[in-house]
Amino acid sequence: MKTRHTAVIGTGSYLPERVVTNAELAERVDTSDEWIVARTGIRERHIAAEGEKTSDLATAAARRALEAAGIAASEIGLLVLATATPDLTFPATATQVQANLGINDCIAFDVQAVCSGFLYALSVADSMIRTGAADTALVIGAETFSRILDWEDRTTCVLFGDGAGAVVLRAETGKRGVLATRLHADGRHRDLLYVDGGPSSTGTVGKVRMKGREVFRHAVTNLSQVLEETMAAAGLEVADIDWIVPHQANMRILEGTAKKLGLDPAKIVVTVDVHANTSAASVPLALDQAVRDGRIKPGDLVLLEAMGGGFTWGAAAVRW
Repeated sequence: MKTRHTAVIGTGSYLPERVVTNAELAERVDTSDEWIVARTGIRERHIAAEGEKTSDLATAAARRALEAAGIAASEIGLLVLATATPDLTFPATATQVQANLGINDCIAFDVQAVCSGFLYALSVADSMIRTGAADTALVIGAETFSRILDWEDRTTCVLFGDGAGAVVLRAETGKRGVLATRLHADGRHRDLLYVDGGPSSTGTVGKVRMKGREVFRHAVTNLSQVLEETMAAAGLEVADIDWIVPHQANMRILEGTAKKLGLDPAKIVVTVDVHANTSAASVPLALDQAVRDGRIKPGDLVLLEAMGGGFTWGAAAVRW
């Protein structure tokens, strides 16, 4: 009996129409384009329109991924949505996306691991496909982080944006697909990056709070380690990798991770300058861009990685 693998057969993404530049933010808080670019590499971000929900962004990205895969929404047996900004406390935003797509019945649930959410969701879907719980899956990362930002806090409001990205997965027996995934979490560091509200604590949504310097230090170490771990699990060396699609949090983190691993910076897909940090959406957004512009081609070896609040972090190796 041939082993089932999880192949990526389509990608899609969606960005809200409104673009907010650093210059516009400088009119609201004590900052400047030069300050933001020097410390983060970010130049602009997309912000959801009034009334535009996380499920709306996720649905748009999902439709584009389904179109790229050439399949109907009715073929989806599993829908996993990674988000830290759901439409409602419950039900799961995944079920709203399911309804929007006209899928009458499939497994549908949310995963919350903040910026690592897409990697967590991808790993869950991969496991379920490998064990036969589903044959075709839709994995989405979608966020409206602008709704939980303190727009008077210049240390956080300049960092984030809104967006969504999606992939369609299907069980195959060939060599392409997800080769290995590795996930981690360490809740001892929750106070370094968190939202100061929640249903069972304050009864409010809360706002993002972060200690940037400490997060940077942990990010470079954790990401380089999990990439090495994932490559080892897949039997790969650094020289084998064609592309790395990292979480788009900060240009200095991307550069620091590449340097620590001895990676060629030219192999890193970078969108942080125009997307900012879109949390769980950032990896699939960057992945879709690199697929559509022709950088990622069939047969390429691709590494995905992310770290987020919790801390959570993870990586995946994929043969395209």
